[in-house]
This record gives sequence, C-alpha cells and structure tokens, in this order.
Amino acid sequence: MSNLSDDTLRRILEQIQQQAVASQRSLSVVNAQITSKNREKKILELTTQQLNAIPRSQNVKMYKGVGKAFVMQPRETISAEHAAQQKAVADDLSNLSKKAKYLEKQLNDAQSQLKDIFHSQKREE
Repeated sequence: MSNLSDDTLRRILEQIQQQAVASQRSLSVVNAQITSKNREKKILELTTQQLNAIPRSQNVKMYKGVGKAFVMQPRETISAEHAAQQKAVADDLSNLSKKAKYLEKQLNDAQSQLKDIFHSQKREE
C-alpha cells in the first residue's frame, strides 16, 4: 500500500466507505421488510386458525372485505386465498432473508477492507 499516493488511497477509502454505508442502509430496509412480512404472516396464521375453528357442518356465510364493502364468498375460496397468501409471504420471507445475508456479508467485507487498509497504514508509519 505504500506505493499508492495519498489521493488514490483517499479515493479507495471513500469508495469502500460509501459501499459500507449503502449496504448498511439496504440492510436496515430489508430488516424492516422482514419485520413487516413476519407481522403479516402472523395475522394470516391467526385468521386461518379462526376460520378453521368454525365447524364445516354449519352453513355459515363468509364475507371478504373489498375496499369499503364486503362480498359473500364460499369458505373454500376464502381458505384457498389465505393459503396462497401464506405461501407468497413465506416465499417473500425466504427471499428477504437471503438478501439480508448477502448484504451482511457485503457490509462485513467492506468493514474488513477498511480495517486492513488502516492497519497496513499504521504498520508503514
């Protein structure tokens, strides 16, 4: 590193620092999305439990909220929609956790690069 000029070293440090900051921001956004999806998953699970608590033998009318109105739908349709939503949320959570791991790795790499540069500069002094 001693053969690099101060200006070049400064540009490299700025670039690595910008990458670390961008990774940190993206990671916090992804973590917020994961929290939101977990909340959505819990709500869907509770709704499914409530629907399953109603005996199938009873002829119970079920309604789905559409905007400010409610539309009567068969139980099977509502159950199928909930199952599809649960699958979509599970897929989203899986993708978000992969993205979070990638961003954590990227952030750790940038931080270790910064530490390596600073330690090498201290050794040269």
